[in-house]
Amino acid sequence: MCNCGLGNFKITIVSWLGKRQRMASKGKVVFITGASQGLGRAIGEICYAKGMRVYGTSRNPDRIKDCPFTLIPMEVTDTDSVRAAVLRVLELEDSIDVLINNAGIGITGPLEEIDLIEVQRHFNTNFAGPLRLIQAVLPCMRSKGSGMIINITSVAGTMGLPFRGVYSAVKSGLLQSTEALRMELRPFGIKATALIPGDINTNMAAGRYHAPLIVDSPYAEQYNRLIQSINEDVSSGSSPEKIANCVYQIMNKSNPKPFYTAGPGFQQLAVYLKRFLPSRVFERLMVAFQKLD
Repeated sequence: MCNCGLGNFKITIVSWLGKRQRMASKGKVVFITGASQGLGRAIGEICYAKGMRVYGTSRNPDRIKDCPFTLIPMEVTDTDSVRAAVLRVLELEDSIDVLINNAGIGITGPLEEIDLIEVQRHFNTNFAGPLRLIQAVLPCMRSKGSGMIINITSVAGTMGLPFRGVYSAVKSGLLQSTEALRMELRPFGIKATALIPGDINTNMAAGRYHAPLIVDSPYAEQYNRLIQSINEDVSSGSSPEKIANCVYQIMNKSNPKPFYTAGPGFQQLAVYLKRFLPSRVFERLMVAFQKLD
């Protein structure tokens, strides 16, 4: 009797250990917003190739036919949609190990003339959107005592860029809130960090909202010239795959820094120049670089 019981116990332990090993071999559960194309797609592909269980979101996943990982319908501006997407992943996996807030939209325009409805839409997508995801996944991460949140911000969030003031303001808000989030989450074993990329060669420029100028706008010459420069910078930006590899490396850090930079070297340099140069000196450099004089 005793030997039989001990044998059954050993079988149970071996079975349990085998299950744990199989679960561990599957890798982390990664949840990526805006994953149907561009940077989000590239992040998902590298994580999938590394053996992770990847779930991405898209407003219209049925239109994407060649994605190697699972796409879930979600709209970042809709709280119910966000909660439904997170619950679906949790039903399939019981946990979310890494949240990558990548989804976002672009916006340009003179602050004097830009439509405030568009400003609100931009804020709702690029700041409130990530916050909705954070609020939805944190109870799960806290119950597990681990997890990581990576917010994709922008070089624009570290400085005020002319005719991109709204974008700078919102990305700055996401960057600073990530810093606050890190400290709030310290007691729970959950990590938070931000990636600050420069220009990435994706089709985001095609979907960027460009505020129409009023008739005889005093900003017309500078604004139109800058729009052309912005589009050229994007076309010569870093590949999504290169930035995605940076995200993958961050995911595997046991103690990530508050933020990381990536992208074209001069744009990364600008982030640090902003922190250390006198403000007027940096402003003059920006004016000269943007050819605003």
